[in-house]
Amino acid sequence: MNGLHSSVPSHCTQLAALTSRRTHPPSKRRCLCTAADKDPLLLRVARGEDAERTPVWLMRQAGRYMKAFREYSDKYSFRDRSETTDIALRLSLQPWEAFQPDGVIMFSDILTPLPALGIEFDVVRGSGPIIEVPIRSMEQVKALTPLEDPEAKLPFVQQTLAGIRSEVGNKATVLGFVGTPWTLAAYSIEGKADKHCTKTKTMMMKNPAVLHALLSHLACNIADYVCYQIEAGAQVVQLFDSWAHHLNPSQFATFSLPYAEEVIQRVRKRHPDTPIIFHANGGTGKHHLMKESTADVIGLDWRCDIAHARANLGERTVQGNVDPTVLLGPQEGIQRAVHECMAAAGPTGHILNVGDGVTPNIPEENVAYFVHLATQQKHSHPQEQSDLAVAAS
Repeated sequence: MNGLHSSVPSHCTQLAALTSRRTHPPSKRRCLCTAADKDPLLLRVARGEDAERTPVWLMRQAGRYMKAFREYSDKYSFRDRSETTDIALRLSLQPWEAFQPDGVIMFSDILTPLPALGIEFDVVRGSGPIIEVPIRSMEQVKALTPLEDPEAKLPFVQQTLAGIRSEVGNKATVLGFVGTPWTLAAYSIEGKADKHCTKTKTMMMKNPAVLHALLSHLACNIADYVCYQIEAGAQVVQLFDSWAHHLNPSQFATFSLPYAEEVIQRVRKRHPDTPIIFHANGGTGKHHLMKESTADVIGLDWRCDIAHARANLGERTVQGNVDPTVLLGPQEGIQRAVHECMAAAGPTGHILNVGDGVTPNIPEENVAYFVHLATQQKHSHPQEQSDLAVAAS
């Protein structure tokens, strides 16, 4: 039975608790590894190691911008696609087969585990996810079920991840993902996407104990879901805080960050060597708070300057953060954006990505070019850099 918050702690208290229980320092000594090493590139960089080049993948890289993907999305509903192993596996592998990014992320949705917790949803074309019975009371929170046996409730997740791992071997890193407790709670309360997050904000202001109880339940069970993904084959897992942009810094420190951190700490107890990425859509303006996260990698949205973000975050591995709309333009603009991002991020501790998901109207060939640009950039071995410096003196 998951514990419910009996009181509403201040964000200062929560952040202090978050920092005090840190067991995995975000800043780690790097060592140089090469392509000949057994583990794939993105995994090594996510662990904090230097490598021969910057790894690259794209959020929502399995999507409707691909003609091969639309052959499935035009025929099958979202849940049929994501919960049918053969289809989910095929959709997950399409971008890897087409572009060879360094990460292959499972085709799924952040809401996928909710029915296993007693929150049913559907995805309606043109409207997005719909939860017919939103969570609005403490009685509903107490009636939620624990995940308990994910292999029985969500067998397609294990099968899809195992299938990806079997297909790509060590040529790419297999990524799992989940929504953060805050984002899943907001979806569960609103019942659908809402640009003002009105119902959740009302609960936050008038009855925060219910919101904290829901967040607590989700944190415990999402941690179990992450562990299930890791045990199924995920080598890196990303936490998506898709609705962080609805929160001001104080609210983020109270209702999002501590619960994301609870997920990370619970996972780390069981899988201490699996890197975790924490990506907050709307994290710009909150980097001083995200610095307290013990995630191995901090994902940056496209709204921030990556060099300034790195200065605020300290010696952290970061991911991002090219504006995905750049991919709507000509190749010269894509090349400039990629080079500027990589130059600002520096040669170490960076995973190249877009700062938000790839949209359906982006040309497929531009995604291919984005990946190509990154894979052509090679880092010099520190000894080679030293030798060049001596030769030039």
